[in-house]
Amino acid sequence: MPVRRLVKAAFIVVCLAVAAVLAVAGWIIAETLPEDGSYIAYGAAAIGSVAVVIVAVWFYLDELLRLREQDRKNLPARPEFYDFGILNQPMHLEELGGRPLKDLSYVVFDTETTGLKPSGGDEIVSIAGVRIVDGEVRAGEAFTRLVNPGFSIPKQSIRFHGITDEMVRDEAPAPEVLSGFRGFIGDAVLVAHNAAFDMKFLKLKETESGVVFDHLVLDSLLLSVFLDHDSHNHTLDAIAERLGVDVEGRHTALGDSLVTARVFLRMLDMLEARGITTLRQAIDAANQIAHVRKMQEQF
Repeated sequence: MPVRRLVKAAFIVVCLAVAAVLAVAGWIIAETLPEDGSYIAYGAAAIGSVAVVIVAVWFYLDELLRLREQDRKNLPARPEFYDFGILNQPMHLEELGGRPLKDLSYVVFDTETTGLKPSGGDEIVSIAGVRIVDGEVRAGEAFTRLVNPGFSIPKQSIRFHGITDEMVRDEAPAPEVLSGFRGFIGDAVLVAHNAAFDMKFLKLKETESGVVFDHLVLDSLLLSVFLDHDSHNHTLDAIAERLGVDVEGRHTALGDSLVTARVFLRMLDMLEARGITTLRQAIDAANQIAHVRKMQEQF
């Protein structure tokens, strides 16, 4: 549930509790006062004053939350990232390539990081993944962990994901967390939005962690370009809006994983309508788009 909606619900509960307390207090006081009705005016004035204060506080909080949501929605999108080493899919594509897309199990994942340069020293601060099994998102089986990057998180990155040094101080480092994440994935196909970016962070930790991420990977960004090449906006927010997917928990690893998973399920039907029904066909389509996008960067 979005923070603004959650706070609103909590505030309503508090208001109802205050109203109940005032009602009981008013009844008790009324029993001890003269029956000339003079207390009614005082009681009405008191209740009115409390109501005004409650309404004023609510509007103030709601405006703060609205501005917070607007600020997060206006954050610039993560730049498209291509690493052609990621496109060299593992050899077991030969084994799974002919499998129907809808028969496969997936883990849709996302990372939050200290910055946008995986090869320049940036580190993961959060990673999450959700399963798709039998065409359903298993939100209750999610993997979500904070990660201690080993140094102070830059303020400009905190603005994106809200993860602070205090939040990760007692968390495990990336090698330990990624070992657990590898166990969560099992033999599933990986899915991510702008997948090469997230995969680069995982691949760079393989030597240190002793964990190898040799999974087949699908990229929802590249699939979006394939399916809707007339559109110039392939951010996760834009795709979700086009496909009618609600966005909650944006710029959190778990929230973005869930949105991407729901987007990906919609894409499976769209791919099937285009004649893309097997894993190999989907990977070939995405790889072709990646090469085109990379070439476009030269112009």
